[in-house]
Amino acid sequence: MTYILAIDQGTTSSRGIVFDKDMSIVAIAQQEFDQHFPKSGWVEHVANDLWTTTVATAKGAIDKAGLHPSDIQGIGITNQRETTIVWDKRTGEAVHNAIVWQDRRTSDICQELKNDSLEAEITEKTGLLLDPYFSSTKVKWILDNVDGARADAEAGYLLFGTVDCYLIWKFTNGARHVTDATNAARTMLFNIRDNAWDAGICERLGIPMRMLPEVLDCEADFGTVSAEILGADLPILGVAGDQQAATLGQACFAPGMLKSTYGTGCFALLNTGETLVRSQNRLLGTIAYRLNGKTTYALEGSIFIAGAVVQWLRDGLGIIAKAADTHPLAEKADPEQELYLVPAFTGIGAPHWDANARGAIYGLTRGSGPAEFAKAALESVGFQTRELLDAMHADWDGATEDSVLRVDGGMSASDWTMQFLSDILDAPVDRPKVLETTALGVAWLAGMRAGIYPDMDGFAANWALDQRFEPNMDQEIRNQRYSGWQDAIRRTLSS
Repeated sequence: MTYILAIDQGTTSSRGIVFDKDMSIVAIAQQEFDQHFPKSGWVEHVANDLWTTTVATAKGAIDKAGLHPSDIQGIGITNQRETTIVWDKRTGEAVHNAIVWQDRRTSDICQELKNDSLEAEITEKTGLLLDPYFSSTKVKWILDNVDGARADAEAGYLLFGTVDCYLIWKFTNGARHVTDATNAARTMLFNIRDNAWDAGICERLGIPMRMLPEVLDCEADFGTVSAEILGADLPILGVAGDQQAATLGQACFAPGMLKSTYGTGCFALLNTGETLVRSQNRLLGTIAYRLNGKTTYALEGSIFIAGAVVQWLRDGLGIIAKAADTHPLAEKADPEQELYLVPAFTGIGAPHWDANARGAIYGLTRGSGPAEFAKAALESVGFQTRELLDAMHADWDGATEDSVLRVDGGMSASDWTMQFLSDILDAPVDRPKVLETTALGVAWLAGMRAGIYPDMDGFAANWALDQRFEPNMDQEIRNQRYSGWQDAIRRTLSS
C-alpha cells in the first residue's frame, strides 16, 4: 500500500495529512500552538512548539490512518513563509523565538535601507519590497539584539532558516541544512533572477552567508527523517512555501492562471510563466515553483489579515463562539448600514505596504452591532482581493479581465464569503473539491518524485471543481461599495 505524508506547518497550527495513491485524504491530525505578542506589532512563536506539534501531528495522522510509518513512501513539507528562525547547530536550540511573518519590529531597519536608496536594487534582485514582512531584516534584528549572536554567527555556529529548513534540519538530526527555491525567494536575500543567495544584500545587512541553507528545486532529495523520530526512515521529497504549494495544488501551471488562498492572511498568485514581471503597483515578483531546474515566476499580492479577522471577532470582541457563526450572523446585518472594516492590525500589505497603519472601522451608527461587524469583517476580504486583482491586471497584460479565480483555504468553505468575493470582483470564483490544496501541492511533489503520482499534465487533469460562484451584484452597487472601501483605505493609511 502506497501513501504520502504532507506536513503543513502554519501560522496558528501544525497538521499532518496522509494521502493515498489516488491523492485522496486518508487522515488529518492538527494541533494549535501559542501565539506570543511581546510588544505592539511584534509576533513570535516558540520554535520548539513548531517542532513538537509537527512531530505529534505527523505521528497522529499516520496512526489515525491505521498505518505503519513504513507505509509512507515520501514526505512533503509546506510552511508559513518568511517566519525566521536562527538556531545554534551545536545544540539545535533557537537563540531567540521565531519571528513571525506578521511581525513589524524591523520597520526602522527597512526605513534606513530606503533612506540609503537600496529599495530599487533589492526589488530588482529579489522581486520584493523593503518591508518587515520578509526574513532578512528579522535575521539582522536577531544578530543585533541577542547577546553573542553576531559573534557566534560569524564563527559559523549559527544557522538561519525559514520553518521548512528548521524542520528538515531537526528531522535529519542536523544532517541537512536545505530549503527550496520558493522559501528562499521570500527571504529578501535570494536573487530570483540568478537563483542564488545575494552576497551584496547579505553584506549590507551584516548576515554571514555561511548561515544560509543550500537551495534545491521544489521536488528533490531533502534528506531522510530519522527512524527514531517517526518510526521509520522516510525520505523528504517535496517542499514549497504555503502559497506556492497552494498554487501547485490548484494546478495553476499555465501563465495567466490565478489562485487566492484564504487562511490567516490572503495571498493571491498569478502565474507569469518564464516572465518575471516588475510590478508598477507594489506587488511582488516571486518564484511560483522551480522544477527540474526550470523557474516559473508569479506576481503575488499579500494581505496580512483575512481569516485572522474572524479570529478577532471571536477572541478579541467575543461576538462569536466559533468561526462558523460569522456567516449566519452576517446575513442578519442591516442592509442599510455600510460599515467598512480595514483590518490593518499589523499594517496594510499589497498594494499599499504601510507598516504603520492600524485597523479602523468606518460608518458606525448607534444601530451598528455584532451582525454589522461580522458582515464588514467578511467583506473586507473581498475588497482587499479586488485591490490585488486590479493591480495585477494593470501590471501584466497576461492577466485577462475574465480570469477565473481559484480559491482555497479555510474561508473558501463559506458560500456567503465566496459569493461576495465573486460579486465585488465581477468574476467567476472556482472552489475545488479538495480544499486542502496547500498540503495537496507538496503531497503531489513528493509523490511525483517517488514515482507514484502523475506528472504535471496528469495532475492538472485531475483537478475537480466543487462549485463555481458567478457575480450577480448590480454594477452600480458594486462601484458604490468599492468606492466606499477605497475611501476607507485612504483614511487609514498612515501618511
